[in-house]
Amino acid sequence: MVLNQLYQFSPLQATVSVILLALDGNRPQLMTVRMLLDAFIRHRVDVIRRRTEFLLREARRRKHTVEGLLLAQTDIDRIIRTIRESASRAAAKDALQQIGIPAPLVSRALGDSGFAAYISENGEAAEYFLSANQAEAIVSMQLGSLANLEREKLAAEHQHLLENISEYLRLLSDEAHLRAVVRNDMEELRARFPNRRRTTISEEELGDYDKEALIAEQPMVVTLSQRGYIKRTPLDVYEAQNRGGKGIRGASTDEEDPIAHLFVSSTHDFLLFFTDRGRVHWLKVYDLPLQPRTGKGRALANLLEFDEGEGVANCFSVRHFPDDKYLVIATRQGIIKKTALSAYGRPMKGGIIAIRLDDGDALVDVRIVQGDQDLVLSTSGGMAIRFNHEDVRPMGRATRGVKGITLSNEEIVVGMVVADSDRTLLSICEQGFGKRTPFGTAEQTTAEQTLPDDGLTLAEDPAVPEPADEGTDESSPGSNMRYRRQRRGGKGLRDIKTTARNGRVVDVLSVADDDEVLMVTSRGKIQRIRAADINTIGRNTQGVRIIRLDDGDSLASCAVIPGDVVVEAAAKAAAAATPPSIPNTAQTPAVPSEPEAAADNGEQT
Repeated sequence: MVLNQLYQFSPLQATVSVILLALDGNRPQLMTVRMLLDAFIRHRVDVIRRRTEFLLREARRRKHTVEGLLLAQTDIDRIIRTIRESASRAAAKDALQQIGIPAPLVSRALGDSGFAAYISENGEAAEYFLSANQAEAIVSMQLGSLANLEREKLAAEHQHLLENISEYLRLLSDEAHLRAVVRNDMEELRARFPNRRRTTISEEELGDYDKEALIAEQPMVVTLSQRGYIKRTPLDVYEAQNRGGKGIRGASTDEEDPIAHLFVSSTHDFLLFFTDRGRVHWLKVYDLPLQPRTGKGRALANLLEFDEGEGVANCFSVRHFPDDKYLVIATRQGIIKKTALSAYGRPMKGGIIAIRLDDGDALVDVRIVQGDQDLVLSTSGGMAIRFNHEDVRPMGRATRGVKGITLSNEEIVVGMVVADSDRTLLSICEQGFGKRTPFGTAEQTTAEQTLPDDGLTLAEDPAVPEPADEGTDESSPGSNMRYRRQRRGGKGLRDIKTTARNGRVVDVLSVADDDEVLMVTSRGKIQRIRAADINTIGRNTQGVRIIRLDDGDSLASCAVIPGDVVVEAAAKAAAAATPPSIPNTAQTPAVPSEPEAAADNGEQT
C-alpha cells in the first residue's frame, strides 16, 4: 500500500501518452516513430536556416554601420568641420554623403579582407561615398569614440563581423552544413547531461495500482433516503446502546424525505443498486460521499446515470461475483428470481437489466445463496415462509421469476433472509417492537406441494393448501421455536403478531448473539443495539420493545453488523486510544416503565 501511494502521490512514476498524429506541412498525418524523427530533423534544419538568415542580415547591417565609422576615422578633421558648418542635423547628414573618400583610404581603413568584401558589395570605384545610414551613425557618434582604443575596437568588431558573415554564408550554401549544426546541438546536450538516465522508459506501466489499493478497508454505514440522498459514515461513530433507548441523530432529514435503506458494508465492496424499473447499477462504497452522521448526503443521481423517472428500489453489497453462487431477488408481490451471480459481474455505465417487473411491483430484497441453503420470505402481515433455494430454477437476468409466497389482501413482502440453524430471525415492526426466533433445522412435511416454475401471474398460479391455523405448527413440542421448511408459493407460518401495538412488519434480519443491529427511523434517528439484548422467543408472539420512538415517528429500516466486524472495530478503537479512555461509571441499562415492562414481558407468547 505504501508503494502504491508513492506511485500515486509522487513523481516516482509518470505516464506519458504519445499521440502519433501530427501536422506535417500543415496537413494532419498519422506517423511512425521514424517519420516523427525525420519530421523533427527537417524542423530543426528549417529553424537553423531561418535563424542563420536572420543573423546574416543583422551582421551585414552592423558591418555597414561599422564601415561608415571606420571611413570617418580616415579624415576625422574634415568630418568634424563639415558637421560644424552645417545649419542642421539633416544638412550635416546630406553634407557628409557628398564627401568623396578615395579608394586607397578605404582600403587602409577596412583592411585587405574588408576592402575586398566592400568592393564585392559596392563595386570598384576611384572614390566611395557614405550612405544615409552611415551618415546618421557618424552624426550620432560621441566624441569619446575618437580615442585610439575605440578605433581599435571598431576594427576588431569589423573583422569579427566579416568572419561571422562568412560562416553564415557557408552554412546556407549546403543543407549538410545545417544538419551538422543539428548534430552538434545534440552532442552539446549530451555533454551537458553526461549522467546516465536513472528512470526507465517502458511501454508497460510498472507498479500497476488501482484506487482501491490506496484506500484502507473499514466498515461503513450506508444510508439512502427516499429522495435518493446517499452517504457513508464510519461504523465506529455509532456506539452500541441498550435495548429500548431512543437512539441518536443519524441523518439530517425531514418528514418529506425519510430514510429508505440502511446497511453496513466495507469500503471495498460493490454496491448493487436495483431500480424500480428492474435495472441494476454498480458503485464502490469508497466512491460514496463520506459525511458525518448528521449529514444529509449527496444525490445519488450525481453518482449514477438513471433514466428519467427511475429511482432506487433496493441496494445490496457484494465483494466478488463467482459462478457457484446465485443472486435471488424478491419483489413486493411475492415473486422471486434466481440468477447466477456471475451474470451481474460486468458493470455497464447505464446499468443492466436485473428482473422483469410486473406493473405495480417493486424490488424488496436481494440475497446471495449457494449449496443447500434455505430462504425465508417475510410479509408485512407477520407471515414467513421457509423454502430451499433449489425450488427456484436458475433463470437469466431479463426474466420475471416465479411465485415465492401467497399474500393476503394489502399484504406485501418486506424482506428476505438466508436461513441458518445457528442464527435467529429478527422481525421488527414499525412501532419499535420486535423479537428473535431460531430458524431451527430444515425439517419438512411431505404433504406440501411445489409450485411449477412456469412464470404465471399470481392469479394463474395453482392454489396451495394451507393449515387452518395459519401455520402455527403446534403438532410437536417446541415447534414454534423454529421455521420448518415448506415449498415455495404457500402462505407460510405466523411469525409475529401485527397488532395495533406493534404495527406492520417493516424488516427482518438474520442475526447471531454476537451481532449488533443498526436501526433508523423515518425521521433520521439511528440506534445501535446488541442482538443478544433481544430475547429469543417463539413464533406467533408480539415481541418486546427494541427502540423508543417519538410521536409520529416510525421505524424505516434496519441492518445487521456482523460480530467479527464489531470485534475488529472495537480492537482498532482500543489500539488508537492514546491514552486509553477509562470509563468513570458503569453503563446503566435502560429501565422501562412499569406498564411497558409488563407489556414487554407479558405479551411475548
